[in-house]
Amino acid sequence: MTRVLRSNLWAIGLAVLLLVLLGLTKLIQPSFGFNGLESLARASLPFAFATAAMAVVVIVGGIDLSVGSMMAVCSVTAAVLMTMMGWVPAVAITLLVGLAMGAINGSLIVVTRVPDIVVTLAMLFVWEGVALLILGSPGGTADRALTGMVRGWTGPVPSALLLMLICVFAVWWPLSRSKLGLSIYATGSDEEAAFRSGVAVGRTRVAAYAICGLYCAMGGLSLVMLTGIGEPVPGPYLMASVAAVVLGGVVLGGGRGGMLGPIIGVFVLRIIRTMLTLMGVDPNVTTIVEGSIMVAVVMLGGFIMLRGRKT
Repeated sequence: MTRVLRSNLWAIGLAVLLLVLLGLTKLIQPSFGFNGLESLARASLPFAFATAAMAVVVIVGGIDLSVGSMMAVCSVTAAVLMTMMGWVPAVAITLLVGLAMGAINGSLIVVTRVPDIVVTLAMLFVWEGVALLILGSPGGTADRALTGMVRGWTGPVPSALLLMLICVFAVWWPLSRSKLGLSIYATGSDEEAAFRSGVAVGRTRVAAYAICGLYCAMGGLSLVMLTGIGEPVPGPYLMASVAAVVLGGVVLGGGRGGMLGPIIGVFVLRIIRTMLTLMGVDPNVTTIVEGSIMVAVVMLGGFIMLRGRKT
């Protein structure tokens, strides 16, 4: 138990911070209760999947600037497919599409040896174009069985939160304990040392980006479940996911971190926005404050990474 607590100390600290922020929100708006928590869980759902996607590639030592675009592609793909077939095959195909897009990103990085930030920036525009080709404007539909999964409560837990935790950790928990998971951490920690130890670095990177694409597919599906339609224009998930990843204790540069901290980080950032809204702060000022927090968190993560390299 002591070992588990020590390894998750940062996540526990974030959880305590989240509880404090929830308490402050209750003080600001006494009517904030179960409905507020349920709304917070639903609003955080796509951000959580984008953050999970980003966390995997950051741990492997990379970054993916196209997470928002891939979510858009998966969103419109699911919305269109659900007008032609049942939601089960539509969801399965959408998940495969996400895996394929992530694998394409990773393969381009490995084969061309161009920095990941350049490749994924280019693919950001490619996937944006693909999303608009599939659906030129918001449309399509979502099955009622899916939209019902993210509304209301399942026992003492908001349904959206429960769905998110199941989906994220159903992939991450076995992965982190597998040979591939160890290879992802080894590659992110020291690529040359991992290669000399027999790790297939190239295949590991491709696999990490494919898993990123899988999480993006989940994020795209969550958008359809929340809105009932497909949205071809990427949302504000890139910077928010990077900020949540760094806030959650994942080190930029790779090799250190987990999934629990970044997920809690998503809710910390979302509740801060909720607090500003409830305080009646001008929406433009709220956006400025939120963006400033994200930039500060990312800069802190970069500083920690550079300091770690020097030592």
